[in-house]
Amino acid sequence: MASQSRRFAVDGPFDLALTLRQLNEGSKRTPEGMWWATQTPIGPGAVLLRVDGDDIEAEAWGEGAEWMLEKAPSVVGCNDDPTTLPRVNDLVTDLSRRTPGLRMPRSERVMEALFITVLGQKIQATMAHKSARSFRYKFGQPAPGPCPIQLLPPTADIASMHYTDFHQLGVERKRADIIIRCAKRANRLEEIAEMGFAEAEQRLLAFPGIGPWTSGIIMQVAMGDADAVAVGDYHIPNTVSWALAKEPRADDARMLELLEPFAGHRGRVTMLLKFGGISAPKYGPRLGLWSPADL
Repeated sequence: MASQSRRFAVDGPFDLALTLRQLNEGSKRTPEGMWWATQTPIGPGAVLLRVDGDDIEAEAWGEGAEWMLEKAPSVVGCNDDPTTLPRVNDLVTDLSRRTPGLRMPRSERVMEALFITVLGQKIQATMAHKSARSFRYKFGQPAPGPCPIQLLPPTADIASMHYTDFHQLGVERKRADIIIRCAKRANRLEEIAEMGFAEAEQRLLAFPGIGPWTSGIIMQVAMGDADAVAVGDYHIPNTVSWALAKEPRADDARMLELLEPFAGHRGRVTMLLKFGGISAPKYGPRLGLWSPADL
């Protein structure tokens, strides 16, 4: 299978692995470089990204190769500017200095971001990723070329599924129905890639089963919105309050109050805290479930 290639520059520091890690199952690190694979609007595609000095070399395979090359600069964060992060907190400033290459990726694959995010509603992240991988290998297909990633099936295939297809992989009917229902209206979801952030978020929240937690994560990954926050998460408010105010526990209102000085970069701050290993003190028994407020 013939490949296509392109070379582009990234302005400022960049860390491919840290940035593409936010794409979850859609990216993979190998000795050759960082892979990104997805079902593009044209067909399956995969791109291998390698760092060469201040440039990135991109080599793509599949029906969606040209689309992958076109979107590669956005997915590695070329349109993101972390240098405008307000320097109003010593810890956040230090984390930003230590990870200058962390960018907010923009995949423009809304349905793919929705799939893994909905699977993460009310369960541990490890369980969600296990279900996602099982789904990809049972119903999906290998990415084109030498890419080691297993793709999700085309959205039209997901739309034609029954909740029992998900149930055998440990996904109950409620989450399965949200994914299937959204897949049936995927054209309306994918349209948000052409919208501004506010309009895109409003469109997402209009779908039953998508609340502030789910929309916040989708906006971060699919749209590259550095200000999007996953409101309704069990852990993030505590992490933010501990990092910024040394308060071990907080609700969403307090979290948003503490993040307000970082307006425009609130989601970036939560990512810096996550990748910086910051977490609030843990009290009591370990919880078995997340508690996003979407359901």
